[in-house]
Amino acid sequence: MGDFEVKEEDLAGRIGKLETSHGILETPAFFPVVNVLRKEISIKDVMAVGFNSIITNAYILKKNNIVKQDIHKELDFNSIIMTDSGAYQILEYGNIEANNREIVEYQNQIKPDIAVILDVPTGKLEDREEAKMTVDETLRRAKDVESIINTENIIWTHPIQGGRFLDLLQYSAVEANKREKYKLLALGSPTVLMEKYDYDTLIDMIFTVRSSISRGKPLHLFGGGLPHLIPFAVALGVDSFDSASYILYARDNRYITRSRTLKLEEIDSFPCSCPVCSRYTPQELLEMDESERTRLLAIHNLYKILEEIRETKIAIKEGRLFEYLQEKAFSHPSVYSAFKRLLKYAEYLEKYDPRVKGEIKGLFLYDENSIKRPEIIRHHRYLDLIKPMHDKAIVICGDKFAQPFILDPFILKIVKEKYMEADIYIAYPFYGLIPVLVSESYPLSQFEIPKSLSESVIRISSDKANSILKAKYKKVELIECENSKLHIMPI
Repeated sequence: MGDFEVKEEDLAGRIGKLETSHGILETPAFFPVVNVLRKEISIKDVMAVGFNSIITNAYILKKNNIVKQDIHKELDFNSIIMTDSGAYQILEYGNIEANNREIVEYQNQIKPDIAVILDVPTGKLEDREEAKMTVDETLRRAKDVESIINTENIIWTHPIQGGRFLDLLQYSAVEANKREKYKLLALGSPTVLMEKYDYDTLIDMIFTVRSSISRGKPLHLFGGGLPHLIPFAVALGVDSFDSASYILYARDNRYITRSRTLKLEEIDSFPCSCPVCSRYTPQELLEMDESERTRLLAIHNLYKILEEIRETKIAIKEGRLFEYLQEKAFSHPSVYSAFKRLLKYAEYLEKYDPRVKGEIKGLFLYDENSIKRPEIIRHHRYLDLIKPMHDKAIVICGDKFAQPFILDPFILKIVKEKYMEADIYIAYPFYGLIPVLVSESYPLSQFEIPKSLSESVIRISSDKANSILKAKYKKVELIECENSKLHIMPI
């Protein structure tokens, strides 16, 4: 129980399979929050959208005596159920009428597939000592119940706290990672950041946690329910999410798209073809009874979240997650800021990005951000490491030549005549220099670039080429470089 197998990887993200008592959970996965006290949307509605996993609150179930024994039978849901512990209620109200051991024993009794101890969330605490208390108390509580948790049928989750204090977050993650009985780790308290559009800090938090724990342990993100942020979290290594955003937004007449949220009153026509949007107009929804409108909006919002999860998986399988993040980045200035913050961790993303992928896809290179993608980072590292065969380099500016460069008759003629006396390169945007003799290798001839390049791409590419040439060669001869996009300096 709790075995996790990675099937596909791209950047630091992956598609995996987590074994649970009620089937295999394919990650990245989303758990819609279901509050059984509210009847706006039923579990059957959630299932009909296409979800085979839900999360509900064990504290609410216990307090209201709703589930007594088998949660799957009593909720009539024979698939994967995760139960949260009541920590959200602590965050909202300061305390609850149950302690950690009671909540754990209750979850042992009702047997969800995945359960969570009663942690103490950091939330939006600004005082470091108070934040440290939430970390220490959560760690203490997790250790306190290790002897009583049922690990035979249940995957137990160890929350990681610390909030925006990254050193506390790292300490919490490292300590939680040592607890072998906890097969799932979870980053808590991101909701307050998302409400403020503070996505930069969230990116830092996810990186801090994911880089501090074992790659073999899946990572859950509590409250991660915004489609435009899901692929960024996945790229850093988050494996599952939960959120009530779909229903909370619906109650407020907010309509989720994969790039932003809209107010229902401001929409003339729906940009979606889900069953709700195909059947109704915005005006018809506005004229409905509030409970039915909320239900239908919630169903639509779930379709958008599921669509985003599926699209992210497709991007991973195709090896184009970086390009997908670039597309998503322009949905909102805060999302673009998150993308730029993620690029701070480009070396980390490259470390876990697979070198060999199944079906080769050509790279789409757009701007200076593309220089931070793993394939380009590796190429630049390769240029730094290769030892020159000669003290002279011949650089052919590649603007006029098609890939693969080695097959161009003009270049091939130079290679045949000169390869015994000089190392021969193609100068090209993004790559800087491409050694001609390996120019057929992926991805040195499998890429597309814009016809018009930014000054920063030209400058970075030129600087990389010139620094390599200056460091390794006594003489550099330039060919076809008079009107080149790059500025290569002869030696």
